Amino acid sequence: MSIPFPRRKVSRAVAREELAILAATYPGAVTALHYGNPFELLIAVILSAQCTDARVNLTTPALFAAYPDAAALARAKQLDVERIIKSCGFFHTKAKNIIAAAQGLVEHHAGAVPDQREALEALPGVGRKTANVVLSVAFAEPAFAVDTHVFRVSHRLGLTLATTPRGVEDDVTKLVPPEQWRHAHHWLILHGRAICKAPVPHCAECPVTMCPSRPIVARASRAKLKTASGRVRRDVPGAATARRRRSP
Repeated sequence: MSIPFPRRKVSRAVAREELAILAATYPGAVTALHYGNPFELLIAVILSAQCTDARVNLTTPALFAAYPDAAALARAKQLDVERIIKSCGFFHTKAKNIIAAAQGLVEHHAGAVPDQREALEALPGVGRKTANVVLSVAFAEPAFAVDTHVFRVSHRLGLTLATTPRGVEDDVTKLVPPEQWRHAHHWLILHGRAICKAPVPHCAECPVTMCPSRPIVARASRAKLKTASGRVRRDVPGAATARRRRSP
C-alpha cells in the first residue's frame, strides 16, 4: 500500500507541538551505531549507507580489530577490507571509500577526524549527511542529518514539502533552536523505526495525534480493504453466475 505525503505543511505552531511530543517520547535519544571514537564513528556512518545500523554494529568489531586507527586502515588492501564488510552491501565501493577516507585523514589531518564541515566533506565517501552525523554525534555541534527515516517522517508530519534532503534539513532546522538540531535528528529516526514505518505507519500507536498523515493512512487502508473485499467476492465459486442471473 502506497501512502502519499500530505500536500500542505502544518502550521509552525503544530509543527513545534509535534516535535515537542517526539522529544518527550524519545528522551535521551542517541545514535544506534557503536563506536569508541570519532574515527570509528566516521567509518561506521559510511558503512551504514543503505544498510541497517544493526548490521554495521555486527561488522565493525572485526574491522576495527584489524584496523584500529586511520593509519592502519590507510595501509589496508581493498580485498581484505571487502571480506570483512561484505555483509554491509555495496562493499566494493564502501571498502574503497573508507580506505581513501583514512588516507585523507592521515595526509591532511594527522590521522584525526576534523570537526569542520568543509574538511569532513572533502574526504572520499563523506557527503553532507555523513558530515552532519559526525559533527552532531562526535563533536556535539549543531547539525541535522537527513536519512531515509528523517525524510519520510518529516514529510508525514507535514514539517516539509521539500524534495531533497537539503531542503528537508533547511525546513526542519527552522522549527527548533540550533542546540536541539542533533536531538531532533534522533527523535525523527527513532520514530521512523518504531512507529512511522515504511511503507505503512502504525498510526494507532502514534502519540502525535495531530499528524496530518493519520486521515491519509485511514483512507488508504479503507480503500485497500474495499479492494480486497471485492476481490474475495469475485473469487467465490459461482459468484460470476449469480451476478449474471441478477442482471436484467
